[in-house]
Amino acid sequence: MIKHDIVIIGAGLAGMRAALEACENHDVAIVTKIYPTRSHSGAAQGGVAAALANLAEDDSPDFHMFDTVKGSDFLGDQDAIEIMVNDAPHVIREMEHFGCVFSRDEKGRIAQRAFGGHSKPRSCYAADRTGHALLHSLYEQILKVSKKLTIYSEYYLRDLVINDFTCNGAIIQDIKTGKIEVLNSKAVLMATGGYGRAFQITSNAFACSGDGLIAAMNNGVPLMDMEFVQFHPTGLYGQGILVSEAARGEGGYLVNGKGERFMETYASKMMELAPRDIVSRSEQTEINEGRGIDGKDFVHLDMRHLGREKILEKLPQVRQLGIDFIGVDMIDAPIPIQPTAHYSMGGIPCDVHGQVIRDKDSSPVRGLFAAGECACVSVHGANRLGTNSLLEAVVFGKRAGASLNEFALNTNRVEISDENHALERTNKLTKELREMNGKESINVVRNEMKNSMTNDCGVYRNPEKMGRCLNKIKDLQKRFKDCSLGDKGSLFNTDFFEAIELKNMLDFSEIILVGAIERKESRGGHARTDYEKRDDVNWLKHTLATKSADGEIKLDYKPVSITKHQPEERKY
Repeated sequence: MIKHDIVIIGAGLAGMRAALEACENHDVAIVTKIYPTRSHSGAAQGGVAAALANLAEDDSPDFHMFDTVKGSDFLGDQDAIEIMVNDAPHVIREMEHFGCVFSRDEKGRIAQRAFGGHSKPRSCYAADRTGHALLHSLYEQILKVSKKLTIYSEYYLRDLVINDFTCNGAIIQDIKTGKIEVLNSKAVLMATGGYGRAFQITSNAFACSGDGLIAAMNNGVPLMDMEFVQFHPTGLYGQGILVSEAARGEGGYLVNGKGERFMETYASKMMELAPRDIVSRSEQTEINEGRGIDGKDFVHLDMRHLGREKILEKLPQVRQLGIDFIGVDMIDAPIPIQPTAHYSMGGIPCDVHGQVIRDKDSSPVRGLFAAGECACVSVHGANRLGTNSLLEAVVFGKRAGASLNEFALNTNRVEISDENHALERTNKLTKELREMNGKESINVVRNEMKNSMTNDCGVYRNPEKMGRCLNKIKDLQKRFKDCSLGDKGSLFNTDFFEAIELKNMLDFSEIILVGAIERKESRGGHARTDYEKRDDVNWLKHTLATKSADGEIKLDYKPVSITKHQPEERKY
């Protein structure tokens, strides 16, 4: 058994920022299944939002708050949103002082650009590599205090140690050797990222398999608002690889098969810079009604009018992705794009201090905290505005780190028994997986899950498709038990860990579908063809999903925090 004061699971922006905040007074461990600088935070391209008022002098946190509330389709918790937008200018300047090389305007200030759903240009950016710049800047700060930290790189989270809703540590496994370790701590922070790999067309890295969510759920923690999955409007056709919203922020056009800038039909005021849920639905409508390019299921993003110089300065990475993956140079030709599964609005419910809660009355799970995409604070509600994800990770990563620090100062470590339930459960599943020798293929099961989730639980949803998808997922859960594990060894057994990831994805896919079927309205990223309007009377509430001992998904609900802005019709 290994002892630390604080264990942080995940080394993206939220995890590293929390570690930096907590390590001054405590022995902190960071556990990450990939090398820290490979964390998915680094894939974010377009920017991080803050009302610095460098480009729009009349911008303010109040404007930022209203845009975020409206963008969330009024499901975002306004107390949390207000904290985020007010903290934003400070954390951006803090990241700059940490060494993040932001792009600059002609006056030498941090450059800002327009982004979808924002009424002012407030996206602070580093060309189109903003997440990469932020992640590496934080990692440099982590190295600076490395004597106070232990990093378990390429270790997989297997379970949490929770008894009587008190968390005392985590069970992890060394990917290189297969050795299972018990980490005993005063507190644990979940910063494990999103779950987009359950979909075939996704911008998410292979590591985004929702491990942290299932570890929490298996210990009685509900998952909140899982039905709200964001589809980004501009994924490379057939690949899902992200083409940053910065491309539209810099002036790119969306064009259908008739050569029309079709967003005028759907959001005449903001056009291509409407929120992502609206733009994705607009694209999908054009495709469904036969106005895709050459009648196919994609439209074009046209950047040619911006000119070579501007594209090379502002969008070098996006241009290179088009060249590398589909052989199209956006300087010379429009690029084919389609909606792609991108972001998880739902996750582990927590308060504004990162404290994980376990019911609609906000009862805490002592010693367990969450931040970043795996957490549901909820600042994004039913739809996230672009550039608010990096902001959330840094703001609430820092706040969670402060909470960890205070909690650990005032808490004694509770020893973990050598025969604890979590370790017993981990060893049992490990044995079952290693002995898998059925006729089913893990790759086949995984691909069928991804195709079903993409085709039947995508941009538009209806009861027939969702019911079919839910039945498919339940069937795949049964077939998974009859799979065969090719590699029976311990050293770097990627087959073994991919099997665990698939099991996790099948589990939370069921939760997404059960919540989506029950939510009889259209709101943000959840768009139903049979309930086309938002229903504030019956559905202005958060979903809480738990799994009973017999495997049944049970739903409960908690109210939305509304402080300053009453729900209104959402127009752009």
